[in-house]
Amino acid sequence: MQGEIDETDKKILALLQQNGKLSTKELGAAVNLSSSPVFERQKRLEREGYIEKYVAKLNPEKTGNGFIVLCNVKLAQHTRENGMAFKEAIMKLNEVTECYNTSGDYDFMMKIYVKNMRHYQDFVLNTLGAIPSIGNLHSIFVIGEVKNTNEIPID
Repeated sequence: MQGEIDETDKKILALLQQNGKLSTKELGAAVNLSSSPVFERQKRLEREGYIEKYVAKLNPEKTGNGFIVLCNVKLAQHTRENGMAFKEAIMKLNEVTECYNTSGDYDFMMKIYVKNMRHYQDFVLNTLGAIPSIGNLHSIFVIGEVKNTNEIPID
């Protein structure tokens, strides 16, 4: 991040997090600016890395992949090679939507979307099981979603 952002920038960011399809006219009306200055601010926020990309949030049930698993992974050995091999393998897996390097008993935590328990079993045995750097897995099955947002607090 390069420059400082002001309250208007923060409002623009908050509004775009709620609805990335807002036009510059709609954003301008919400922050009391005309379209041109809002457009320039939005482009600057993109250039400076505050806005990384625009995406559509899909309904996993509608796409047929509504079974959510949180999977903790322990590497077989803590070596640079194992860590890099694991990261490279995970980047190729569409089922894994999030992966974090964590502290504590496990080295990584993944969020995985699959069709059902049988699909997850196949995924563990044939996909994750084929990654030699994995030493241990611990799966947590989501039975209900309480909160799911990509909105980051803006202070």
